[in-house]
Amino acid sequence: MAFDPTEAQTAKLVINASRSSGKQIPDTFMGVFFEEINHAGAGGLWAELVNNRGFEAEGEKVPSSLHPWEVIGDKPAIVVSIDQTSVFQRNRNALRMEVHCDRSSSCLPDGVGISNPGFWGMNIEKGKKYKVVFYVRSTEGIDLKVSFVGTNGGKLASSDISGVGVNASTWRRVERVLEATETNHYSSLQITATRKGTVWLDQVSAMPLDTYKGHGFRMNLFQMVAELKPRIFRFPGGCYVEGNVLKNAFQWKQTIGPWENRPGHYGDVWDYWTDDGFGFFEGLQLAEDLNALPIWVFNNGISHSEQVNVSAISPSVQDALDGIEFAIGSPTSRWGSIRASMGHPKPFDLRYVAVGNEDCDIDKLRPFYLENYPIFYDSIKRAYPNIQIITNCDASKHQLPHPADLYDYHQYPQTAEDMFHKAKELDSSPRVGPKAFVSEYALNGGDAGNGTLLAAVAEAGFLIGLEKNSDVVSMVNYAPLFVNANNRSWTPDAIVFDSYQVYGTPSYWLIKLFKESSGATFLNSTLQTNSPTLAASAISWKSPVDGKSVLRIKVANLDKKAVIIEISIEGLESSVSFSKLTKTVLTSSNPMDENSFSEPNKVLIHIVNFLSFFKLVMLSTCLGECLLCEQYMCNDVFCTRRWCRRKA
Repeated sequence: MAFDPTEAQTAKLVINASRSSGKQIPDTFMGVFFEEINHAGAGGLWAELVNNRGFEAEGEKVPSSLHPWEVIGDKPAIVVSIDQTSVFQRNRNALRMEVHCDRSSSCLPDGVGISNPGFWGMNIEKGKKYKVVFYVRSTEGIDLKVSFVGTNGGKLASSDISGVGVNASTWRRVERVLEATETNHYSSLQITATRKGTVWLDQVSAMPLDTYKGHGFRMNLFQMVAELKPRIFRFPGGCYVEGNVLKNAFQWKQTIGPWENRPGHYGDVWDYWTDDGFGFFEGLQLAEDLNALPIWVFNNGISHSEQVNVSAISPSVQDALDGIEFAIGSPTSRWGSIRASMGHPKPFDLRYVAVGNEDCDIDKLRPFYLENYPIFYDSIKRAYPNIQIITNCDASKHQLPHPADLYDYHQYPQTAEDMFHKAKELDSSPRVGPKAFVSEYALNGGDAGNGTLLAAVAEAGFLIGLEKNSDVVSMVNYAPLFVNANNRSWTPDAIVFDSYQVYGTPSYWLIKLFKESSGATFLNSTLQTNSPTLAASAISWKSPVDGKSVLRIKVANLDKKAVIIEISIEGLESSVSFSKLTKTVLTSSNPMDENSFSEPNKVLIHIVNFLSFFKLVMLSTCLGECLLCEQYMCNDVFCTRRWCRRKA
């Protein structure tokens, strides 16, 4: 159908593109936030295929320490139990497997043993290699077979291990690299035996060899994050850091060193066990791999149900100091030497720490935060004066009761209109003092669904507002980043995956449209419109590819009516000429449209050539870019030759 301009509303955007009119957006502006929620790490970004590799799983929602392992074969041919005879002092559980059959008697054709389904199936692909490691001891010289098995029972890869031990007191480390001959996205790992004897197994791991740089990060998920070009990386939570009780809080010292020695813990906020393969070191390493600055959120002695008072807070303070030493200390220091032993003698680039998560309660339900925070602040600044410290207390409207370099600011509106209008929330914030770290934002509620176009457009309005307030906003993170489709504890999320597939929600694609805002120059502009559901901004930035400057205009239209926008750009130098005019649009046919595994590109960004006029359709977000001579490039949104010219 042809576009009828009479059916659309109109607006005018006047941009001052002179060098003197702009303000610098912080280099750290756009980032990502990783929390162990929705199986984001365990069964997600962390590429370990085995679920509960040490037989240590426990917790309210965990059926047993054997879960989800299954026994292959029936009694009396095989008897499986858990005992506390492991060689690893922090992981006492081991699996005991009594085999009472052999090939000549009642054993199954492929033997009896145990099977692990991974996290809703292991993705095993033809031609790829997988490293399997486990620890074993036996009372007899028993033979074992380790195999990846498809859903139809066929073996995808296998290896025989002959004559496992005759000394029950001696553990042996077994390592095999298996190459798959077939593909199955929902396979399992099996360890079986066909000779009588008693076998103990512990710390069973299976990892694909093609993780990012060999660092253990699943390639397709890492790439999705890397494409956002985050400048900061906040981790490991979130409520995950706190725990419902302090016993189940994230304790960084339990997550470093060899993976076999990590005890793991039950994340009681999100109700699942993790072996802590993705620990403190891995979070720092991931930030480095993304070329982003890590922001470590540490537990400050507060969980959802417990608090440590001032008289007992010293161990928590020392724990935070030790964590900073682990990250940036000399390789000869106590904690820095452990980092070095893990293969990273050079200190990580840790510049920011956050004292807790959502723990500054104005209703005084958590009174010890305000009492304990100054102790953390003073101790850290005394030992590490260059570390920037983030408070949980909101300074957007009131002066803080204590010193801080930044303050946490979270926004989870329940309607699209509220999200869109939050763009002005920081307009009246004090222009002096600590800046805001918008460490968690997303539209929630019915308008958001599992990640709708409507949510993305509403969030676009919010982000445009944060750009305008970038003199008081230092960093921005969407939350949550990941969700395993089999475990939606929280929705919506930016990136959805299962054992092998992945797609971005509309909110993910929106973040991509804002990735160049970090370090850009925000240009003053005036939007002349009667619509409260239209927002716009303009930035200039240098392309890292060719060094040319880019003028980028963003517009978000939450209205059900289309809009025609006239754009006037003032202040350009007289030598400017134009080329490469493009428009990039994020829209779809229905505001509640979502992406899915069956339609991963239903809502996507589309780049088209310039038009004789710019029409922004209903419920859409748009970027316009024009390459202007050697100095400007007005990229992605809606610049046309008629608008992109030096004003006479």
